[in-house]
Amino acid sequence: MQDKKTLRKEFTALRKTLKSDERDKAIADKLLSDVHIQNADLILMFASFGSETDTWIVSQKLLSMGKTIAFPRSGDNGIMTFHIVESLSQLSEGRYGICEPDASLPQPDITDAAVCVVPGLAFTSDGGRLGYGGGYYDRFLAANINVYRLAVAYDGMIVDELPLSSHDLKVDSIVTEERMVLCNG
Repeated sequence: MQDKKTLRKEFTALRKTLKSDERDKAIADKLLSDVHIQNADLILMFASFGSETDTWIVSQKLLSMGKTIAFPRSGDNGIMTFHIVESLSQLSEGRYGICEPDASLPQPDITDAAVCVVPGLAFTSDGGRLGYGGGYYDRFLAANINVYRLAVAYDGMIVDELPLSSHDLKVDSIVTEERMVLCNG
């Protein structure tokens, strides 16, 4: 199996070929109808960039539904904090060129009823995740183990195997344009 660095390049190139408004809309519709999202008291969302599955559509709809959503902010120490936003206009380009909230915005109380929408380059059907290599989500999820972890990805980004380490935390489910994959049993 190839190393993670090589796979990240390959999956980034593949994802660019899969990116489409039609696929993004299908994923958004499935995500909005997901029971975990509907029942969540807090949704920890990521601000998509590049060829990632579009989370802006979903975020705007969640806000209009009155849902509490928070976006991550990357710290110097490799720690990620989430901050509640009431409008997507409260996000601006930050570290790594990714939109993030201002540090002055309130941090949420993260309960067992929170859902974390997790980004990634590729996934396995049992919830394995190849991230971008910074470890931000792995550290956050390890500290918040009871948060439901829901990934969004194009169906072509689900593969049979990935080189995972013991610190690589798995997701509970994956929403694609074609299906909902329930992971971890």
